Amino acid sequence: METTDLLKKVRKIEIKTRGLSRNIFAGEYHSAFKGRGMAFSEVREYQFGDDIRNIDWNVTARYNHPYIKVFEEERELTVMLLIDVSGSREFGTFEKLKKNVITELSAVLSFSAIQNNDKIGVIFFSDKIEKFIPPKKGKSHILRIIRELIDFQPEDRGTDITEAIRYLTNAIKKRCTAFVISDFMDENAELEMALSIANNKHDVVALKIFDERETELPSIGMIKLKDAETGHYVWVDSSSRRTRNMYSDWWRKHTARLDVMFKKCGVDYVAIDTNEDYVKSLMTLFRKRALK
Repeated sequence: METTDLLKKVRKIEIKTRGLSRNIFAGEYHSAFKGRGMAFSEVREYQFGDDIRNIDWNVTARYNHPYIKVFEEERELTVMLLIDVSGSREFGTFEKLKKNVITELSAVLSFSAIQNNDKIGVIFFSDKIEKFIPPKKGKSHILRIIRELIDFQPEDRGTDITEAIRYLTNAIKKRCTAFVISDFMDENAELEMALSIANNKHDVVALKIFDERETELPSIGMIKLKDAETGHYVWVDSSSRRTRNMYSDWWRKHTARLDVMFKKCGVDYVAIDTNEDYVKSLMTLFRKRALK
C-alpha cells in the first residue's frame, strides 16, 4: 500500500475509534477491566459484610479465625490483543470484511487502554506467530499498531489459535487482560486446555467475528467455494436441501462447542456480526463484566 494511502486510512480509523473510546467506552472499559488488576497486599480479620471469596484459608486455619486477603488496585494494566490474520478474515458479504471489523475493534480497545494509562501490545497470528509487538504506552505506539492492523501481510494463511494462546502464556509474565480476536474457525482439540491455562494466569476475553452468510448456505444452485486458508476449491449444490441442512447443522454444533468451551474455561465471550454495530456488542460485554 502506498504510504500516503496508508496514512489516510490510519487517520480515518484513528478519528473514528478514538472518538468511540473517549465518548462511549471510557467509563465502561474502566469498570469492566480496571478493577481486575488487583495485587495482593495483606490479610486482616474477617468483618461482617466482607466478600467470603477473599478468605485466606491458610491463614484462617493457622489462627482458627477467619482472615481475608486485602487487595489494592494496580495502577496500570497490561492489555494484549491476539489478532487472527489468517486467510478467513478476508471473508465478508455485506459492507465490511471480517478483517475491517477486527481492525476497528482492535483500534477501539487500544485507545480505551491508553486513555486509562494502560500498556497495550499485540500478537498477530496465523498458524504461527507472525509478529509480536511488546506492550507499551503512548499515541505513537497506538498509531503503529493501527498501521500494522491495516497493512500487515502474514506469511501464512492457516490458523492455529492454540499456538497463539500458548505464546501469550509464555511471553507475558505479568498478569494481563488478553483479547483474542478471531473467527474461531480453528477447531484444534488442544485449544480448550491452552485457554484454561492462559485464563488461570491472565484475564482472557474472546471476541468472535463472523459474517451472517457463514451461518447458512443460500439456495442458488451449483456454487464454487474456495477455502481462504488452503486455497482449495470445491463445488457445492446449494439447491440441495440436504446439503443446506448439513451445513446449518454444522454451524450450530460449531457455535455450541465454542459456547461450552468458553464457559468451561471461564472465558468471557461475545460474538460480533460484521453486519451489525460492534459498539452494542462491546458495551454488553463490558457491562456484563462490570457486574461480576
